[in-house]
Amino acid sequence: MSGPVLLTGAGGRIGTVLRGGLPERGWALRSLDVAPLTDVRPGEEEVVADVTDLAAVLDAVAGASAVVHLAGVSGESTWPVISHANIEGTYCALEAARRAGVERVVLASSNHATGYTPRPDGGLLREVDAPPRPDTYYGVSKVAMEALGSLYADRYGMDVVCLRIGSAFPEPTTVRMLATWLSPGDQVGLVDAALRAPSPGFAVVWGVSANTRNWWDLTAARALGYEPADDAEVFAEALVEAHGAPDPADPVHRLVGGQYTLPEFDAEHFS
Repeated sequence: MSGPVLLTGAGGRIGTVLRGGLPERGWALRSLDVAPLTDVRPGEEEVVADVTDLAAVLDAVAGASAVVHLAGVSGESTWPVISHANIEGTYCALEAARRAGVERVVLASSNHATGYTPRPDGGLLREVDAPPRPDTYYGVSKVAMEALGSLYADRYGMDVVCLRIGSAFPEPTTVRMLATWLSPGDQVGLVDAALRAPSPGFAVVWGVSANTRNWWDLTAARALGYEPADDAEVFAEALVEAHGAPDPADPVHRLVGGQYTLPEFDAEHFS
């Protein structure tokens, strides 16, 4: 690919990881965020803009080779906030890419798009067996993200890869994350694979590391070229000692969305 990758939400937790790791894999970055970055790297282009401003995103995507769309609210909030930032923002990213002739878009979806799906009793959960069952307004926005990606892939022939990201943290902090963790190194590896995969069309893949306790089948992600390197199990002994063994009957461990399915995540608590 020629031209930089436009990275939206570049100042966020995952964006910051990618800004460090993707250039090491040969990607030039044009980093967009609503606030100025505090640590612009050598060779990195910076764009200060709101991802819901279509004209601004269209300017930012000019000459780009691909878009990695991370911008938005990264947890539950009110419907006006979620629908504007996450759904309108995704529309703007895809529509700007289409108008600019950019054929590859990687979207940061989430396990919360299918949060009320039960984890399998045995084996691993495939994406095809986890249809939309959002657990929050945030989850609804990720369902909409995947639907918009499907539309732009089918109608306009774009390659759109949706990454259903689990727990993207420096290290797992709960027993549940022993199953759902996506390490910083694997965050870079997954996005790199999504950018390089030849002609993926429309794809939805789980975004987790090679965890011993994984609930999710990584076959589709590996088909893109993703080779996870990390396993949360190295943290297991300390986490189980601190928090106890997981209770399979607890919704946090029984449902894909975990704590997002609990009453305290009802949107009325976020107004």
